Amino acid sequence: MISTQEFSERIFSNDKRAVSRGITIVEGEMTDSIELLKSIHKRVGHGYRIGITGPPGAGKSTLTNQLTKLLRRENKTVGIIAVDPTSPFTGGALLGDRVRMSEIGNDPGVFIRSMATRGSLGGISKKTIDAADVLDAAGYEYILLETVGVGQSELDIASAADTTLVVLVPESGDSIQAMKAGLMEIADIFILNKSDRPGADSSLMALKTILMMRDHNSASWMPDIIKTIAIENYGIERMSDEIAKHRKFQIDNNSLVHKREKNFQVRIKGIVEYFFRNELWEAERAENLRKSLSGVVEGEFSPYELAETIFNDFKLTLKK
Repeated sequence: MISTQEFSERIFSNDKRAVSRGITIVEGEMTDSIELLKSIHKRVGHGYRIGITGPPGAGKSTLTNQLTKLLRRENKTVGIIAVDPTSPFTGGALLGDRVRMSEIGNDPGVFIRSMATRGSLGGISKKTIDAADVLDAAGYEYILLETVGVGQSELDIASAADTTLVVLVPESGDSIQAMKAGLMEIADIFILNKSDRPGADSSLMALKTILMMRDHNSASWMPDIIKTIAIENYGIERMSDEIAKHRKFQIDNNSLVHKREKNFQVRIKGIVEYFFRNELWEAERAENLRKSLSGVVEGEFSPYELAETIFNDFKLTLKK
């Protein structure tokens, strides 16, 4: 059995089998996943992460496919994590993006992995970010995070990506106003895909109206709206240029470092909370909760009283 350091070296050399195995380790909650993530972190941070999100049926996979082909023509390496709904039976991803992206699946400069949301309402699980670290450490220059379209709740992509694309279609026009308080505010770039369909102009105007209401100044980035027809490869070059423009803007303004610091802050808080949850709900405490539930149902004490009792017991454990 090889050491974690030796395995990490294989990932650093972009051994595809090691990369695949590394993602399996971090995805599967294995005990050695933390050691692996600690070991590879020194090589993390060079890959540029692009989040591609939006409602179901907007054409995110086709856009991801076309953007990847363009980046490969520029001799850039690309890692793709396609986040799919979790199967209620197996816990795995329902969709096979290797099939949907068959054109690029055999390219040696591309690595594609489907992952499950594992119940995350934000459309992206913390394991997706861990997997992105593996691809980053393996040297992929661009890491595309295509997330399951679940509407307004899909906001945590902004805490995982350097540039976030929100993909909409003309049919989104009537709901754009309802979306603006959530999904619309995380966009660094808006993509109006399938823009040859009826209603494209009205959707474009609705987006422009929302952008006019956003707070901005000369030092802030103003999202642009890119019209695309992904299936015909229309607008992809302009989309790529806008991503490059946003990246340069962040580097020139030193905001990329600040954004990554903020993203790490969110991530570290989540990791600490994960550790606390695991420690809090150790077997005996979880069993005591189960046994006490009848008292809550019968009105002997409130949920808050039981929660305080459990938490106080947890604090006593920490002091020992």
